[in-house]
Amino acid sequence: MKKIGMLLLAAVTAFLVTTGGALASSGGTFIFCAPYGGDLFSLDMHKTSRTQDYIVGLNINRSLYRWDADQSKPVLDLATGVTISADGKTYTFTLRKGVKFHNGRTLTADDVIWSYNRIAQPKTASSAASYIANIKGADKVMEGTAKTIVGLHKMDDLTFTMELKHPVDIGYALCKVETAIVPREALEAGEAKFATNPVGCGPFKFVKWVRGSEVILEKFDNYYEEGKPYIDKLIYKIMPEGAARDIAFRAGELDANIVGASQYPVYQRDPQIKDHMIEVAEMYTRIIGFNSEFKPFADKRVRQAINHAINAELIIKKLLKNKAVPATGFLPTSSPAYDTAMKGYEYNLTKAKALMKEAGYEKGFTFECIATANKSWGVGIVESLIPFMKRINITIKPQQLEGAALGERARTGKFDAFIWSIESGPDPLETLNRFRSTTPVSAGNYTAYANSDYDHALDMAAATGSADEKLSWLKKANRILFDDAPFWFFNYNKAIIAYQPWVNGIKPVAIEMMLQDFTNLKLDESSPRK
Repeated sequence: MKKIGMLLLAAVTAFLVTTGGALASSGGTFIFCAPYGGDLFSLDMHKTSRTQDYIVGLNINRSLYRWDADQSKPVLDLATGVTISADGKTYTFTLRKGVKFHNGRTLTADDVIWSYNRIAQPKTASSAASYIANIKGADKVMEGTAKTIVGLHKMDDLTFTMELKHPVDIGYALCKVETAIVPREALEAGEAKFATNPVGCGPFKFVKWVRGSEVILEKFDNYYEEGKPYIDKLIYKIMPEGAARDIAFRAGELDANIVGASQYPVYQRDPQIKDHMIEVAEMYTRIIGFNSEFKPFADKRVRQAINHAINAELIIKKLLKNKAVPATGFLPTSSPAYDTAMKGYEYNLTKAKALMKEAGYEKGFTFECIATANKSWGVGIVESLIPFMKRINITIKPQQLEGAALGERARTGKFDAFIWSIESGPDPLETLNRFRSTTPVSAGNYTAYANSDYDHALDMAAATGSADEKLSWLKKANRILFDDAPFWFFNYNKAIIAYQPWVNGIKPVAIEMMLQDFTNLKLDESSPRK
């Protein structure tokens, strides 16, 4: 009987741990970092374009969809159901019942429609405008020729329809925190006040923002997921310096820490940290883009030769301390359309020389590559390519620019080559549409890439109603792009978070690792802040 009793106790304990019972995770304070740059700019998600702000705003707000890190795709959040018309252009959403804003009011369809109209208003100047641009009539509001978006129709308090201009999976756009649904009255009381004292309907409500120091949130007791969040308080420390974060994390003052390239190998060797790290290939692809109007780069064989001439894996190992995943195409390993059968360009100097000779550039040429000071994909990486390029008689000259200046040069085509980290997700169709022949340089097709077979593959992906067939066409387009080599394919960013042993619930968020939703986060009893 004693043995049976012990087994029963063990089973009950295990149940409590896995379900968030008192022995495992109720209560406590979790301290995280906001590591990108200096202080926050604004907690009005419609009016900021900074990831630093989104990190905090994500847990204050909720959107129509949310990003599911486990499935690596958007899922419904403020809506419980959606029906989509046969042509894929009309969505009918059913909202959750009883969703409360932090001011106590219940969310309705009016709030969704008002929030999207606010994003579209020219005076809002929202970076989220592109995410709602496909809603019928949104462009007219953005242009200032209409007051409201005609493609949004309220049916009743919990039901509304959304008409699109083009059939797409709208969840990829509307899961962004920038498209948060907010209460009209809180904004009408003063936008400046809202920016520093926001009201949302997320799991945590705003308490205090100490400029340059920290933002404090606390559990929202009327959050629509019963019993959640599990923790009582969430604190973001504004800490742009990696060394300071490392000291705080090792001292137990931070419950989790974003890991940089210099820390990564050290943490991997540390027996107290190495088993408490989570990593993911973020949906950003580091590339060198080749200007097709620079004569040597107009020849595919030259572009392929450069890819074969560089030992990317060696650079990742030596300079990035393995904090990156070698690129095997433009779409990263975390993309739903990633092709596991694809292999990267092998380091093959003999093949590179043969391609250069075949293209008529055996004697080589000189080109300039513009870059920022970024250590992972900046001028230092370009400098590391100099000896590789010399072996095929190419001279590469790095020119360092500020990020804004590099972006301007890229958008206007004023470069021989550039090195950058380009967003490569989450929607693989929208990601690859960037390189359609009809997409201008100013809209992101910086190398003026054009291939009719590539365009056709994307057309077929957009037209099919089969998810499997869509992925097949997207993989084909990715293979065409890779073979044409408008870029040197370098790597996908490997984002890593180290966490304390008492923390449960850090997720591999491929769209941006620091966008952690802490609704389900739990703290063990060993936490010093329980």
